[in-house]
Amino acid sequence: MVNAPDVTAQTRHGIMVMIIIAMPVMAIIALVPVLPMLLREFANVSGYQFLVPFALTVPALCVALFSPVAGWLSDRLGRKKLLIGALLLYAVFGIVPWFLHDLYHIIAARIALGLVEAVIATIATTLIGDYFDGERREKWIAVQSAVSGLSAIVLIAIAGGLGEVLGTRGPFMLYLLAIPAAIAASLILFEPSVSRDARIHTIAGFPYKAVLPLIGTTLFMGVVFYTIIVQLGPILQISGDVSPGVIGMIGAFSNCAVGIGTFIFHKTSAKVGARLLAAGLAIAAVGYGGASVATTLPLIAGFLILAAIGCGILLPNMMAWTMRALPPQMRGRGIGLWTGAFFLGQFIAPLVVAAVTSVTGSLAMAISAYAVAILIAALIAVAVARREASLAAG
Repeated sequence: MVNAPDVTAQTRHGIMVMIIIAMPVMAIIALVPVLPMLLREFANVSGYQFLVPFALTVPALCVALFSPVAGWLSDRLGRKKLLIGALLLYAVFGIVPWFLHDLYHIIAARIALGLVEAVIATIATTLIGDYFDGERREKWIAVQSAVSGLSAIVLIAIAGGLGEVLGTRGPFMLYLLAIPAAIAASLILFEPSVSRDARIHTIAGFPYKAVLPLIGTTLFMGVVFYTIIVQLGPILQISGDVSPGVIGMIGAFSNCAVGIGTFIFHKTSAKVGARLLAAGLAIAAVGYGGASVATTLPLIAGFLILAAIGCGILLPNMMAWTMRALPPQMRGRGIGLWTGAFFLGQFIAPLVVAAVTSVTGSLAMAISAYAVAILIAALIAVAVARREASLAAG
């Protein structure tokens, strides 16, 4: 049973958490529109081809590595004060590159940004489990997945405009949004009683046997999810030259497709677990497989959008499944592991696809290999679902 908080969470608390969840999305999205400009700016730096993209993605690596620690800290120290402090530091570290001209100094600031981003992402997700239960929890988990996708569309457009007006440092202004978010959070959010109780009571131990398979599945799902995002342009260009504007438009449709997937999850959330996992993986497998054999742009785009719908089912399902497996007093630690696995998938996605492409010989063949792997995972999920149904019946 979830400990009832002293204050009953209302819609305003859920909305505030959703606003906070949009903050980590900025860590990478904000710099995407100015990446070519940054590459030109630092072309005289040795190894800039690696260092500039690394500056873009290193916050995700920091989240992957530090989220378990952030979850443990939130269980020990409480959620609210730690979250507000992280939001304020997020604004500070986020704006620092505005004043910097050395690429290595910018990377250092981005690493610091990633550390506090880990705290924000972990605690915000944990608060959904602390504040809500049952169908309300599943609803807000679905909303979280949709907000992440839709906020990416809005933020990348704003970042592009700031880059046009203010140059390569313009998008860093976005991080100042964390200041009003911190002020609003201090006024609206409350410390859930479960986090206070976790500092007083102890339980037998962390449920590794139940949680670790879910964490491993989340890592796999993160690679599947982010491969569509990071390789969208190259996959579309299998059909021939595609303009950046068309790639951006199809990317926007893909993000909307993730929202469709989360809506499907919301309508079927009573089936959280292996059955929804199998369904999401099957849809993603068809999308990947179709994209690997299609030869025209509309067909490739359509199959990628289908894969995004499958991913939209997978993300909230794995989050809700993990939350259900966690004791309330250890929710921060468990969600920290979940967040770390998901962001690790984000970070290694381009490395995995590069490795698979080198083995298969082409990107199309690599995507085909992904489809086979996802289909195998779907069949395993079907077997697990049947086993669970058999145990429940017997």
